[in-house]
Amino acid sequence: MNACDRRIQKELIDLKKNPIPGIHASPKSDSDLHEWEATIEGPADSPYEGGTFCIDISFPPSFPFRPPKVRFRTKIYHCNITRSGIICLDILKGQWSPVLTLNKLLLSILALLTDPNPSDPLVPEVANLLRSDKASHDANAREWTARYAKK
Repeated sequence: MNACDRRIQKELIDLKKNPIPGIHASPKSDSDLHEWEATIEGPADSPYEGGTFCIDISFPPSFPFRPPKVRFRTKIYHCNITRSGIICLDILKGQWSPVLTLNKLLLSILALLTDPNPSDPLVPEVANLLRSDKASHDANAREWTARYAKK
């Protein structure tokens, strides 16, 4: 087993020992530790409450020195997440560090749902609506959650 596989195995053990409420993540199959899927429950008191969002996680052979590739499979109305599921999160780009764990990454994604960053958007029109009319933004996000996020 190489260093990447050992680290992914350690992440799996850590997730089982220290589960995050509202988040579940595991390999898609027993034969490939590099391809995972996760679900995140929409946080309470957010426009995503009541929805469950599916996420794909792909660990590169250079993990943990390079971040995993993470994308939402469930459509979500969010200024930092594109229609194709790409996420704008600093630790998935230049701020990644090998000391970061999958638990910390998933918690950061969860935090993004309650605290979007409209000053660094991937979807400018959603960010503009969030800044100018939060009630309409939240109504759109609730509608998308009801339509696309499995319950």
